[in-house]
Amino acid sequence: MSNKAKGSKAERELYDLFVANGFRAVRVAGSGMMENTSADLIAGKFGVGKYSIEAKSSKAPVKYITKEQIEQFVIFSEIFGLEPVVALRFNREGWLFVKPEQLRDSGKNWAITLEEAKTIGKRFSQFFNLINNSVNSNNS
Repeated sequence: MSNKAKGSKAERELYDLFVANGFRAVRVAGSGMMENTSADLIAGKFGVGKYSIEAKSSKAPVKYITKEQIEQFVIFSEIFGLEPVVALRFNREGWLFVKPEQLRDSGKNWAITLEEAKTIGKRFSQFFNLINNSVNSNNS
């Protein structure tokens, strides 16, 4: 399976995770391939928020992302009033979510190790505050 196919598969998996949790979501066609398409997914849910998602998966214990890619991603997010989120999936670890500013400067790139992601990253329901949100909406 090519890297592009693996990336698309990871994006579809992430899309399904958002939809399964009641979000409206779309995959952005040509993300990373065409100018002006700097996010992999856009997702939102009433009472939770609106997000642009950059999905990254890795077999290696560290993920590098170019500074230019993150800069364009953040600009894209700001233009549309979306909160930028980096979704990371390391093999057999599931998805972890971080804010772009939580990535570590490694010179030419931003980087995050599996251990850093496990320390500072959050799981889906934690990051998107779904546990508190569902409690609050049940009390309304």
